Amino acid sequence: MSSVSEKTVPEEEQTLDARLRALPSVSAVLNASQASNLVHRFGRHVSTEAIRATLLETRQAIKLGAAVLDAECVARQTLARLETNNCSGLRPLFNLTGTILHTNLGRAVLAEGAIEAANASMRSAVALEFDLATGKRGERDDYVRSLLCELTGAEDATVVNNNAAAVFLCLNTLALGREAIVSRGELIEIGGAFRMPDIMARAGTKMVEVGTTNRTHARDYRAALSEATGVILKVHTSNYRIQGFTAEVGAAELASIARENNLPLLNDLGSGTLIDVARFGLKQEPTVREAVSQGAGLVTFSGDKLLGGPQAGFIVGERGLIAEVNRNPMKRALRIDKIRLAAIEATLKLYRDPDRLSERLPALRAMARSQADIRAQTQRLQPVLARSLAPCYVVECCDCESQIGSGALPLDTIASAGLVMRSKNGCGGLEKLAAALRGLKRPVIGRIANGGLTLDLRCLDDEDEFVSAVTGLEPWPVELSIGQPR
Repeated sequence: MSSVSEKTVPEEEQTLDARLRALPSVSAVLNASQASNLVHRFGRHVSTEAIRATLLETRQAIKLGAAVLDAECVARQTLARLETNNCSGLRPLFNLTGTILHTNLGRAVLAEGAIEAANASMRSAVALEFDLATGKRGERDDYVRSLLCELTGAEDATVVNNNAAAVFLCLNTLALGREAIVSRGELIEIGGAFRMPDIMARAGTKMVEVGTTNRTHARDYRAALSEATGVILKVHTSNYRIQGFTAEVGAAELASIARENNLPLLNDLGSGTLIDVARFGLKQEPTVREAVSQGAGLVTFSGDKLLGGPQAGFIVGERGLIAEVNRNPMKRALRIDKIRLAAIEATLKLYRDPDRLSERLPALRAMARSQADIRAQTQRLQPVLARSLAPCYVVECCDCESQIGSGALPLDTIASAGLVMRSKNGCGGLEKLAAALRGLKRPVIGRIANGGLTLDLRCLDDEDEFVSAVTGLEPWPVELSIGQPR
C-alpha cells in the first residue's frame, strides 16, 4: 500500500485547469502578428503591462465559463484596451444643449482664422517677445494692444489669461491695502469659486459695500469716500437681473464722481462685447467702446464669451493706469502664451469687418441662425435618428429656446428647433439614452426636460459627421457599453 494518499480531482476542475493552462503566455501574445501594431503605437513596456492585465481579466472570465482566447485575440483586446485608455477626454463632441457658450463644453468655438494662427504658432518659433525691427526684446501684448485700442477707443490695453484675472490684477494694482467701493447689488458670483467679495479680499483690497440689494444711489458712493479709498468698482450683472423697484448709478455718473475725487473707476463688463448684439435679436448689452467713452479709467471683459475668441481677460483704458497694471509683478503670473495670443490676434482682426462677422465667427454664426433654417435641418435629420433609436424611442421635431450661456444675457432666449426623443413602451429610460449618446466616439450632448431628451440643433454645423456618429448606436434594445467610445 502506498504511503502517499492520492487526491481525486473532479473532472470539471481538471477541465478548468486545462483551459487556464491553454491561455497564451505574455511572450506568445507579444509574438502574435497583431502585437506588432500594439508595440509600434504604445511601446513595449506599456504593451506588456496591458497584455498582463488582459490575461488576468481573461483568467477571471474563464473561471466564470468564458471561452479561452488565443494569442491573436488577446493582442486585439489589448489594443482595444489601450486605444480606449489613450482616448482624450477633450475629444470633440456635439454641443446640442441649446446653450451656445457652454462653460462646461469649452465656451466659444474658434474661427478658422484663429485656429490656423494658433497652429502656425505651435509649429515654429515666433517673435513672441522679440522686436524684429530693432532686434531687441519686445512685449507680447504689442500684438493685440493696437487692435484693442482701435476696436474700443481706449488709450492703451493689455491682456491676461481670463477676466477673473483681469479684475483681480486691476484691484491689486489700484487698491492694494486700500478700499474699493462697490454697490451691494453688484456683488456677483459666477461659476466655480469666483465671488466678487472673495476676489477683492484676495486682491488685498477692503470691500466697502454701498446701497441696498435693489437700489443704490450716487449719494451712497459719495458718503463712502474716504482717504483710504483706492478705487470705485462697477460690476455689470451679466448673469442675473434685479427687476422691480430698482435703481443703480450709471458708469458715466460714477466716472464723474471718481474724477472729482481723483480716483479711477474700474468697470467690469464680464462677458463684454465689441459690437451691438441687438442685430441678432438679443437684448442690447453695453459695448466696450461705450464703457470706455463713459469715462472709466479701466474696463475689463472676457475673450471667450460674447467676443467669440479663446479664453482671455482684456484690460483697456487710460495709458497711465495700464502702465501701472503692467508693472504689477502679478502680471507675469497671469499672462497668456503664444498659442492663445495668436488666436486672439486673429479673432480681433475679424472685428474690423463687422458686416461679415456672423459668417466667420462660429459663436455669432450660431446666434444669428434663423429658426426656419434650424427647422429645415431637423426635418432632414429626424428620419436618421428615428431609425437608429427604433423601436424603443420615438423621435420628433420640435421648437425650443436656445440661450447664450456663460453668464451672458441670462434672461434672453433665441427661438430655435431640435429633435426630442421619448421612451416608447417603457423599453428604455432617458438617462440610459443620454448615457449612450455620451458614449459615442464623438459624444452627443443634449438636455433632459419635460419627459424628453432634446437635441437643440442651433450649434450643429456638420450634419454628415452627426449622421455618422448617431448611426454608430447599437440596435435597440441591446444593452450599450456605457461610457466607452465606439
